[in-house]
Amino acid sequence: MTALVLAVGNTDKWWFGEWVGREVNQDKIIAATREHVLLTVAAVVIGLVIAIPASILVVRFPLLKGAVLGVAGALYTIPSLALYGFLVPYLGLSYRTALVPLVLYTLLILVRNTVTGLEQVPAEVRDAADGMGMSRRQRRWRVEMPLALPSIMAGVRIATVSTIGMLTIAALVGLGGLGRLILSGLNLPMRTAVTVGVGLSVGLAVLADVGLALLGRWLTPWTRRPRRRRGESEATDPVAGIAMLPDGAVTA
Repeated sequence: MTALVLAVGNTDKWWFGEWVGREVNQDKIIAATREHVLLTVAAVVIGLVIAIPASILVVRFPLLKGAVLGVAGALYTIPSLALYGFLVPYLGLSYRTALVPLVLYTLLILVRNTVTGLEQVPAEVRDAADGMGMSRRQRRWRVEMPLALPSIMAGVRIATVSTIGMLTIAALVGLGGLGRLILSGLNLPMRTAVTVGVGLSVGLAVLADVGLALLGRWLTPWTRRPRRRRGESEATDPVAGIAMLPDGAVTA
């Protein structure tokens, strides 16, 4: 990122409107935000592409569960700075260097939630699907995956929010979207750039969480608690108090 330039006398201000109002700085802020969003979406989508087939394999062959979750958990424990330092000599300062750790960190959450959701599909539902003549693949995608969707979406929400936060570390390898804005502000120093970077990171996390929560509700209308009629107490509601996610899933 091009160095941020401002009079030295104003660098101690955590908010300096004139800096934010400059067109050149606005372009940098927009570019950093766009890069942050694109890298986050790419990391979560790639994580899902890996996690869903792996989860289906685990459910089909339960003996693999310990190994798959163990590997995903081990990858999650690797410090991000150490992982970036290991990758730079091989991948250079590229988008791949920024994406690989982020994808690896999403796997534990996504695999665990997908596996848990699929495991908690009632046996009688599977039997009913078999009785209707569905093949194993049809049953998986038309019955089991939709019923596991609330658990999967909860994992996607957590993976997305955590990725937005961890992505700032990628600034140390020349990428990272808003992380580069924060790093530039610390190096100059330019406190307003730090404020803008942190504020936008938090804002993106909140927007992503709320947006994915609404998307999850729209995709799973059967999980919504029905409206009670006037005068009907919550105690008479047959679904009141029932958890929407299966045991073992990571909740958002």
